[in-house]
Amino acid sequence: MTDTSTYRLTGLEPDNLLAFLVLLGLLRTLEEARPACLPRVVWTVDAPPVRPALLMAERLTADEILAVAATGLNELAQRHDFGALQDLRLSPGAATERLRAVAAGDRYTADLWAALISAAAVRDKSKVQEAEPTPLCLLFGQGHMHFLSRLASVPREAAPPPRGRRSAKTTISETDCLREALFQPWARLDATSSFRWDPHEDVRYATRATDPTDAKTKEKTQHGANRLAAIGLSTLTVVPRAARSGGAQLSVVGGSRERDGHAFTWPIWRYPISLAAIRALLGHPRLDNPVARDAFGVVERRRARRISVGKFMNVTRAEPLQGT
Repeated sequence: MTDTSTYRLTGLEPDNLLAFLVLLGLLRTLEEARPACLPRVVWTVDAPPVRPALLMAERLTADEILAVAATGLNELAQRHDFGALQDLRLSPGAATERLRAVAAGDRYTADLWAALISAAAVRDKSKVQEAEPTPLCLLFGQGHMHFLSRLASVPREAAPPPRGRRSAKTTISETDCLREALFQPWARLDATSSFRWDPHEDVRYATRATDPTDAKTKEKTQHGANRLAAIGLSTLTVVPRAARSGGAQLSVVGGSRERDGHAFTWPIWRYPISLAAIRALLGHPRLDNPVARDAFGVVERRRARRISVGKFMNVTRAEPLQGT
């Protein structure tokens, strides 16, 4: 990769889980639509503010990159088909059948389901056994928010509804929607569905002058970011692990169970690497070792926590791990 082009992804902050999922989704869509471009990512640790930079083996304009990403995104989004399922709540038997069925199909669909659920980890809900869902599932029907419904619909919605009111309404294209998510600081102007992966969505009555549930004043989101993040989720395989109390508990690549709940940790690295290498880093067992981190070019790690606010779940801003 001596003849490369580099593009700074200004919109993707290093302490935002949604932004990290966007990064994974971008790489996956580019690899799907144009594998010859060999996309790689490096963090601009020596050129603050720290942001990821995309490196491509082919010299493309920003518009051409966005077009390739849109092509891959729309192709993969068609495989987000969950039938009548709205929420990620399956019996162990149903989960087993679903995983066996998709294993015989295409790789992306198999990866997607492997990132959602495992029949090897079971929990009791209202005296009924359920296969434990990925810790990154924060929606279970509360407030009429259904995870699988959104995971199917959001990536297929090319652009958000017109912005503004009445005569001041403006329409945004799919390309510009992705451009805002990747190359510009997020303004969060879209009244579309999200997954609560953005810390900005943690809004509480006690810290606001207005009702956070009022359609006129409620916080909006960055639609292009949620589309790419829905694809990025497919790279984070769930992993059953032995629980101290017996049985198995579900974790996710890059995830851990802390005393105060689930956490997700990702590295910040200084050398260009592929999506496969990022996945390997997320699951590497020795990143607590400074020698190993230095060998891999990891300069720090960021950790976000899953939290509960009333009946809703959110994630925190990711903080640097001490001694990382």
